[in-house]
Amino acid sequence: MSGVVPLFIVYGMQIIHPGVFLLSACIICAVVSVLTGSSWTTIATIGIALLGIGLALGFSPGWIAGAIVSGAYFGDKISPLSDTTVLASSVTGTPLFTHIRYMLVTTIPSFIISLIVFGVAGMMMTRQTVVESEIFEEVLTGKYNLSPWLLMVPAITIFLIVKRYPPLVTLFLSMLTGLVFAVVFQQDLLFEVANSNDKSVINLVKGALITTFGSTGITTGNHEIDTLVATRGMQGMLNTVWIIICATCFGAAMASTRMIESLTQALIRKIHNTSGLVSSTVFTGLLANLTMGDQYLGIILTGNMFKDLYEKKGYESRLLSRTLEDSITVTSVLVPWNSCGMTQSTVLGVSTLIYLPFSVFNYVSPLMSILIAMLRYRIVNKTIK
Repeated sequence: MSGVVPLFIVYGMQIIHPGVFLLSACIICAVVSVLTGSSWTTIATIGIALLGIGLALGFSPGWIAGAIVSGAYFGDKISPLSDTTVLASSVTGTPLFTHIRYMLVTTIPSFIISLIVFGVAGMMMTRQTVVESEIFEEVLTGKYNLSPWLLMVPAITIFLIVKRYPPLVTLFLSMLTGLVFAVVFQQDLLFEVANSNDKSVINLVKGALITTFGSTGITTGNHEIDTLVATRGMQGMLNTVWIIICATCFGAAMASTRMIESLTQALIRKIHNTSGLVSSTVFTGLLANLTMGDQYLGIILTGNMFKDLYEKKGYESRLLSRTLEDSITVTSVLVPWNSCGMTQSTVLGVSTLIYLPFSVFNYVSPLMSILIAMLRYRIVNKTIK
């Protein structure tokens, strides 16, 4: 409601050519995610704006969300600020930057393939423009007070993330900043949300609170634009939060009872070479994402399960840490009942199964991990003492 997303949409439609939109969306999300270390923050900020631009340009939600998710999880995977990157290196005992450099062997080819797909698709695709760009910009600029000062809101959020402030502090300060800018720049909209013609301070505060906690809609006279700028606030995330809590509890129970380990023991006993070891790790990671509902549990469980085996067979720990990220970090968002999949589908308003076929980077990464293992490229056995 502060006007940040409409501002990004208007600027984006002026700058980005439709033919390179999908490619640009993927690259922009990758850059932001590397800088912030968070795919969730990237998708919830610039990702939503890019979704709006793409819909206005006539792209399907699946393609747009796929490009956004691919870019966001590329950055999440290789950023030294990312929690999953730090977790994978810590679980396996691999130095952080050794882990990141080794991941580039599989990550860069996967990302290049993704960029090629999005580039070709963007140029070849027949688009059905929903709203003419000029009309879209005219409606948004007429309804919102779009000032460059609004860029301070995402800038402050990125600053807090880079400075590693606690998540709750970052979330609260970002929300507070957005509210302040909404009160300063979008007063008429807040009075509209409050459903009152009395332009008093009380109604201004009421509109701000409704925007924060409840579902809000703005009437622009165009149904597609009304749908795009509608927000659901914290209330809209509650169902997702409950499901995430349940999924995490279930995953913790699976980890405590060692069910995943029991399922994979037969597979582990048949490992005889590098490709078999990496393939088994990838399979276990995917199984963990499917059954445990949380990528952090998957990384910890799979890492601890295979750590001694990699050591016993003489492989460096960086091979395990890389495989964990190739198989778990990037695929968690493709599982509808995983915390990542549920959150991103809710934030973007696009079903997980709709964007799954177009999230090229996310499903190419585990395949690339297996391929590199089969080729034994830059895989070294360390000396077993």
